[in-house]
This record gives sequence, structure tokens and C-alpha cells, in this order.
Amino acid sequence: MKIIVAGSSGLIGSRLVEKLDGQGHQVIRLRHGELIGSSSRGATWNPSASKVDLSQLGQVDAVINLAGEPIGTSRWTAPKRQKIVESRENGSRILVEAMSKMEKPPKCFLNGSAIGYYGDTGDSVVDEDRESGDGFLAEVCIRNEAAANKATALGVRVVHLRTGIVLAKNGGVLKKQLPLFAIGLGGKLASGKQYLSWVHIDDEVSGIIFALDNEISGPLNLTSPNPVTNAEFTKTLAAIMVRPSFLTVPKIALNTVMGAEITQEMLLVSQKVAPKKLVLSGFRFQYPNLEGALRNIISG
Repeated sequence: MKIIVAGSSGLIGSRLVEKLDGQGHQVIRLRHGELIGSSSRGATWNPSASKVDLSQLGQVDAVINLAGEPIGTSRWTAPKRQKIVESRENGSRILVEAMSKMEKPPKCFLNGSAIGYYGDTGDSVVDEDRESGDGFLAEVCIRNEAAANKATALGVRVVHLRTGIVLAKNGGVLKKQLPLFAIGLGGKLASGKQYLSWVHIDDEVSGIIFALDNEISGPLNLTSPNPVTNAEFTKTLAAIMVRPSFLTVPKIALNTVMGAEITQEMLLVSQKVAPKKLVLSGFRFQYPNLEGALRNIISG
């Protein structure tokens, strides 16, 4: 297949492109920057300026959009919040507009979203049938998915990739946690009772390709079938690394360092998400359990 990938340099996108290349697909990387033309292997776009042109790329089978302003790297100031929203909503919107100008639109549009759509779900198990929750991240996901959904009017199959916490050695939460755990400074966040819906990077990528190859549409939870609490995650990681994990990071400290909003919606939010559609569609997780996933990542 001929596949356009936006966000191809990120943690998920880079691994996805590598795997698609290995399967023999023709991958076109949509690079961020000024609109200066295209080539057989790449094209440029500028979501903030609402510019993208796919007309020179010929017939395309699929578009995968994983681009967006990083969410958890700094405090959510007003300008940061605007960038987070616009990078996703505008990115989805202009891609759909570009598809509408193609002689023949792609068959499917896989658009990056997140389990932040559900808000804080406490101890309740939620799947793709759950309505949206409250909070800033839920609003971001709602607006992003609404923009992507407009591609359905073009006859394009749309999939919302609601990704959980991605576990990988070279990025995501583990990149920050592993050095701390290695010196015995790992610990649970506040009570540790909040649920984490995680996914191994290899299952994340395989899940995206599975959605590409199968007639799945609408929301798709990309999470392991076995979420754990923050306390369980901390204990498992410490045991694998043979290090203590007695510390507890209090909520007040998290608020001070990251801000109250990020603390509440990302660090202490409880989300027990089930990948119902993947399971019912026959997808097989390579790393369904946390211990196996962490051992693979740490030893890799």
C-alpha cells in the first residue's frame, strides 16, 4: 500500500514507519515545515498555517496522522493549551480538506487520539462505547476526532486511535522513570490507587497496522487488556530492576513541579480502559501483561 504518515519522527511514528517499510509498503513521511513541495518519499505540511498539498502524491491508500504538540512536557499555560488543541484539530482538518481535493480519496484515515477522551473513570472498566469524559484532554480528543470524522463524507473509513500510556525504552514515561528507579528513587504517585492503561510500543504499532488491514472504524482503544494501578506498576518495575520503591511522591509536590492540571489529568487520573474492539476483532497482544512488557523493554 501507499501510505502517508504524519508525525513519523515521534516515538510511535518512527517505529511504525520502520515496520511498514519492512512489510514492503510505500511510506510517504509528511514532514512539518514550510510547504515547499514533495518527493517520492516525503512531503511537507504546516498545520499552524493550514497548509498541506497531497495532490502531487498520486493515488494514496491510507493516511495515518500521529502528529501533535507534546502534551506532558511543560505546564499548560494558555499558549501551550492553544498549541495542543490547534495542532491536533487543525492537523486533522487540513488533512481531510486535502483528501477532498484528491482525484480519489484514500480508503482509510487513521487519526491519533488518546484515552484522555474518557476523562477520569475511577475503578470502572470502560471501552469504546463509553461517552466522553470531562477535562482539557477530553476536550482535545473530542475536537480532534470531530475534525477527523468529516472524512467519512468522502467515503473514507475513519479510525480514532485512542492510545494509552506507551511503554518504550527510548521515550515516553519510562525514559524518565528508568534512571530514577535505577538509583532506588522510584516510587508511587500519591496514593498509587489510580489505574494506568498502558501498552507496549510493539503492540501499539501492531494495533495500528491491524486497524489499517481490517475493516475497523470509529474509536479504537490501543491499550493492554490488563491495566494496573500506579502502585502495582511501581512495584513491578522496581522488582524487575531489583531496586527498592519505598518512596511516595505527594500530590503537593507534583502540583508544584508540573502544575495542578497536568497532575490531575495525567499523573493522578485513573483510567481502566479495555481494548474491546481489538480483542473482538481477533488481535493478539504480544505483551498482554505488565511484567513481560517491562522485562522485554529493560532487557532490550
